[in-house]
Amino acid sequence: MAKIVIDEERCKGCQLCVQFCPPKVLAMSPRLNSRGFYTVELVDEARCTSCAACALVCPDVVITVFKLERLRVF
Repeated sequence: MAKIVIDEERCKGCQLCVQFCPPKVLAMSPRLNSRGFYTVELVDEARCTSCAACALVCPDVVITVFKLERLRVF
C-alpha cells in the first residue's frame, strides 16, 4: 500500500506526474489552488505501487511518496 502527499498549494498543474505515472493512478483535480492552477490528485490509492516516478519528475517537488510496510503474521 502507498501513501502520496501532494502539496496542492505549490502545484502548478504541469501534469508531468500524471503522464509519467506507470499505474496511471494520478489525475488532474477539478479544484483550483490559491494561485489558480488545477492540481493533481491520487485517484486510486490501492493501485499505487509507490514507485515514486511522480515525485522524481515533479519540477516543483510537491509530491512526497511514503512506502508503507505490510505486517507479516506468522
